[in-house]
Parts: sequence; C-alpha cells; structure tokens
Amino acid sequence: MLGWVWYSYSLMKRRSFGAAASAVLAAPAQTRPRRNELMHVGGDYHSVAGGPGAGPTGKENLEYNLRHGVKHLTVQMPYRASGWDLADLKRMRDNCDRAGVVFEAIRMDSGYIKLGNGPDRDRELDVVVGNVRKAAQVGVKIITYHWTVIPIRRNRQTPGRGGSTYHGFKLESDWRNLPAGDSGRVTADDYWERITYFLQHVIPVARESSVRMACHPYDPPGLPFGYQGADNWDSPSVFDAIKRYEAIIDSPYNGFQLCLGTVAEGLKNPRAGVLPIVRYLGQRGKIHQIHMRNIKGALYDFEEVYPDEGVMNFLEIMRILRDTGFSGSICPDHMPRHTGDPGGLQAFAFGYGYLRALIQAVNSEV
Repeated sequence: MLGWVWYSYSLMKRRSFGAAASAVLAAPAQTRPRRNELMHVGGDYHSVAGGPGAGPTGKENLEYNLRHGVKHLTVQMPYRASGWDLADLKRMRDNCDRAGVVFEAIRMDSGYIKLGNGPDRDRELDVVVGNVRKAAQVGVKIITYHWTVIPIRRNRQTPGRGGSTYHGFKLESDWRNLPAGDSGRVTADDYWERITYFLQHVIPVARESSVRMACHPYDPPGLPFGYQGADNWDSPSVFDAIKRYEAIIDSPYNGFQLCLGTVAEGLKNPRAGVLPIVRYLGQRGKIHQIHMRNIKGALYDFEEVYPDEGVMNFLEIMRILRDTGFSGSICPDHMPRHTGDPGGLQAFAFGYGYLRALIQAVNSEV
C-alpha cells in the first residue's frame, strides 16, 4: 500500500514538472530576449568630415563614416521658404547609394514653431507637408525636428578629461530677469495648441507617405514656466509631456528622436528615470532614432560628457532597445570638444566605436 502511494505521488510530481516545463516552452517569444540585428549606429549633422563646403554626402564624409562602421546617415537641410530642393535630395541620395550608405533621415528646421495662429503658419505648414512628400520621393523614411521657441540653453563650460571641454547648464538664480526670446511670451496653452495643430496637419501626410516624424525634446527639459518667456512643452515633467505628445495622434508615424542626454537633463535621478521612458516608448514603437548623449548631474545642473563616463548606464538602455525591437539609428551626440579636434571627428569616432561595441555586447548575451 505504501509503495502504491509513493508511486502515485512521484507520478503526480513528474506530471506537475512536465506541465511547468511545457508552460515555459510555450511562453510568448517576446518574453525571451533575442538578438536584434536591425538597430545600428548612425551618423548625422553634428560632425561632418571635409568641412561645410564638402557637404554631408561628400566623398570625404561618407568614407569617414564607413571607416567607423556607420552606414546610415541623417542630413540636416537648411531652411528655405519654398521648401527643400528635390534635386539636392536626389543628389544626396545618389551619393549615398554609390557609397553603400543609407540616406535614412533628414533633420528639419524648426522655424515654423515660432508662428502662432494665422495665415503665415498655414503657409509654413504647407511647406512642411511638401517636404514630407519630397523625403518620400527619395526614399527617406524619417524626418526629425525640434520644438524651440527659445534657443537651446547652455551657460557654462568646465574642463574635461584630456584637456577637453564640457558644455553645461545651471539654472540661474535670477532666471526670472532673463529677457524673453524672439517669440515673446508663449504660454503652455499656446505651445500645446501649436503642437496639436502641427500634428493634425502633418501626421496624416506622413502616414500616406510612409515617413515617420521624430520629435526631439526641447533641451533642456523641466525649465520653470516663464523662462525667457516660454512655458516649454516638456516642462515640468518630461515623461508626462512625452506621453501627452504621442497621445495627441496615436500613430506609428508620430514618434520621437529620443535624445537620452536631453531627457536626463530634465530628471532628478537620470540613471533610474531614463529607463522607464525608453521602455515605454520602445514597447509602443515610438522611438524612431536615438541620440546617445550622456551627462553628469541632473535637473537644473548638468554637463555633457563622453558616453562612457556619465550617470546613465548605456548597457542597460541598449538591452531595452534590443528587447523592444528598436530598428533605427543610435547616434553619438554633443560630444565634448578639444582644440586639437576642432571638427569633433576624433570624439565622434570614439562615440561610433563605443556604440557599436554596446550593440555587439547586448547581442552576444542572447
């Protein structure tokens, strides 16, 4: 009798173990990390080999990028009242094609945001819509842009490693006395009305054209309302603002050029606070490009540093990008400068190699 009881107990345990093992094997594939061969290092307009005259798709810059393993390029187009020149776009695409580089994205001028309600704004948005269609004609899939009614704010320089210089910001004790920007007083309601109007007019065209719009947060976020006359859209909480922005038109074509350094500048605890933002947007497919900038410091008091020495753990962030299936460019951004490297080519070469190594490292884990 005891033998039969023991046999029945053992059989039950084996069945329980088998059921548990089957449940593990049947778990959705997305719960198990997989290699992500789609994410890649990208080059952009922050550092161009050959100088301004050579252009971003000139032979010297394309070869510079290829030497450092960069095969995807974002080009900044200058503002033109009539919109981008289609012939210029085709020439840049052809240059990239011949070199084996993907003309992946275009950075758009943000002058239109300074305009309030009226016919001038509508004319500017007609130009933006035309630019989206021109991008699609040359096969560009991403347009990045920046909402700035006041200039990006930096007010100090500090010495960095090897004689380099770090640019930073500390909120002024007398910030209320700073003069307003060219746009004058822009309230939070003004700002969000402009954003909503823009998205309602542009995102439907972007969807028709299969071009993803990638918003770069204002830099730095979290500024007090009224700073230089502006209630910036990503203040006081950058995470809440990002959620509000992408919810205005919940579309895969309404996403972000997620600058990690910028987001970190708006957080009291960047190391912990950046991770849920990356995860939230990554899971929703709303990250179209990444700027991998690191900082020391936090909200109201920070400096931009090399990617390997700041407060954020980029290895953790890269794992999130791997696991959420991010498929765009990961770009070094705002690298420190040195008098012996006036164009920043040395610094960005370091950034490219660092990011490529991170991608290889996280993919080697799975």
